[in-house]
Amino acid sequence: MSKILLYLSVLLVVACASNQSNQKDETLSTNNPPNIILVLTDDQGYMDVGFNGSEDILTPNIDAIAEEGIVFTNGYVSHPYCSPSRAGIMTGRYQQRFGHEHNVPFAPEDETLGTPLDEVFISHIMKEAGYATYAIGKWHLGDHPLYLPHKRGFDKWFGFSGGNMNFWGFPQKGGRMHMQRNDALVSPKTLSYLTDDFTNEALSNIKDNGAKPFFMFLSYNAPHSPDHATLEYLDKTAHIEYGKRSVYGAMIAGIDKGVGQIVDLLTDMNIRDNTLIVFLSDNGGRLDAADNGPYRGHKGMLFEGGIRVPFTLSWPAKIPMGKKYNQPVISLDLFATFMAAAGITPSDPDRLDGVNLLPYLDTNKQKLEDRVLYWRVANGEEYAVRKGVYKLIKSAYKNKTMLFDLEQDHKEINDISSQKPEVVTHLLELYERWNGELSPPSWTDPHMANVGKEEANTRAYRKKSLSKKEQALYD
Repeated sequence: MSKILLYLSVLLVVACASNQSNQKDETLSTNNPPNIILVLTDDQGYMDVGFNGSEDILTPNIDAIAEEGIVFTNGYVSHPYCSPSRAGIMTGRYQQRFGHEHNVPFAPEDETLGTPLDEVFISHIMKEAGYATYAIGKWHLGDHPLYLPHKRGFDKWFGFSGGNMNFWGFPQKGGRMHMQRNDALVSPKTLSYLTDDFTNEALSNIKDNGAKPFFMFLSYNAPHSPDHATLEYLDKTAHIEYGKRSVYGAMIAGIDKGVGQIVDLLTDMNIRDNTLIVFLSDNGGRLDAADNGPYRGHKGMLFEGGIRVPFTLSWPAKIPMGKKYNQPVISLDLFATFMAAAGITPSDPDRLDGVNLLPYLDTNKQKLEDRVLYWRVANGEEYAVRKGVYKLIKSAYKNKTMLFDLEQDHKEINDISSQKPEVVTHLLELYERWNGELSPPSWTDPHMANVGKEEANTRAYRKKSLSKKEQALYD
C-alpha cells in the first residue's frame, strides 16, 4: 500500500482544513468543498436521454441536471464495455496501464482478479480529504473481499460485486453473489426493485450525512439486462410499441425518477447549488434495445456508438448553466476534476491520464482542441486514436483499419485512410508510442469470441436477404 500512502500524504493538510471549515460553518455554504455525486448508468445509449434528443424515452429529471450545467457532446468513456471502463473512472488512468483490460470474471475466492490494490481510487482521495464516501449499486472491479468498495476508500457500500444482477436482488452465480451492505449479505426479502433500492439508499445516506461534505458513487445497473421493470415504470413507456425497447425505456424511467428524488432532497436541504453532479453511462448502449444514434455501433465496439455516451456535469454554484461543450472529453477526466472541485492538489499529477475540466467549461477560456484520446481492447486486437477531427480505428468486427473525419462524417461511413495516408501514419505512431507504455491484460474474457460470433451472424443475415444470384456476389 506504499504507493497509496505516498500519493495521499499531501492531502492531510487539506483534510484538516476541510474539517476546521465544517466546524466553523455547519451550513455547507458555497465556500465549502462541494458534495459530489457521480451517477453511472449501465449500457445506456447516447440518444436515450432527452438532453441528447430522445423523443420516445423521456428523462425530465436527468435533463434538468443538463439544463443546470454542461452537456459534453463529445463525451467518451475509456473502454467499450463495463469493468475496464469503471476501472478507468475510479483511477483516472487508462486501465490498460495496470492490466485491467477485460471484464473481471466472477471469482470471489481469487485474490488476483480485480483492479490492483496499489491503484489509488478517487474514493481514497476524497476520504483522506475529509469527505464521507458512499458506494451504491454495481461494482464489477473484483469480487474477492479485498477488492470490494468498503476496502477501496468507501465508508459504506450497498450493492453487488459482479457484472450482472437481476433487479429483485436474488442471489446469482450459483447463489454465491448476493446483494451486500459492506460485508453483510442482504436478504432479497428486504428489497423491492434494485433501481428504487439504490435510490433509497442514496437518499438515506444524504439525509444522515450531516454537515460533512460527501462523495457518492451511485452506480445503477439499469438499463443493463435482464429486462426487469415495475408497473409504475412500464406506464411511462406504454407508447413504445417495440416490447424490448419499451422495457428498456421503463428501466431508464426508474433511474430518472431516482435522480429527481435526489435533486429534490438536495434542494430541500439547501445544498443543491454546492453539489456537483455528473451523469454518464459506463459505455455505449446495448445492441438489442438502445439508441446510439446518430452514431455507428454499440456496446463492445470502438465505433462512436460504443464509446461516446450521454455525459453531463452540473455545479450551479460554480459553473455555467445550459451550455454545450463540444471538444472531446473522457471519463478519465472526472478524477482530476473532482479533486480540483474539492480543492485538492495531486501529489503526482503526471500519474493521471485525465485532466481537470473545470478551467475549460467557460467558453471564453482555453480549449482542449489538441488532446489525443486512446482506446485499446484485447491487448491491441482492437484500438482507436482520436486527435482533432480524425479518428483511426482498428476494428476486429470488420477486420480492417479505418480513418474517419468525425467533423464531416460523424456516422463513420466513409473510410478515408487511402486518401489521408499521412494522417494514418501520424495517428498510428501516436498509438504505438502510447501502447508501449501499457501492460498486458491480467486476465481475459469472451469478448473476442463474441465479436466473431456477432459479425458472422450479421453477415449471414445480410446475405440471406439477397437473391440466390446476388448471394454468390456478396462479400
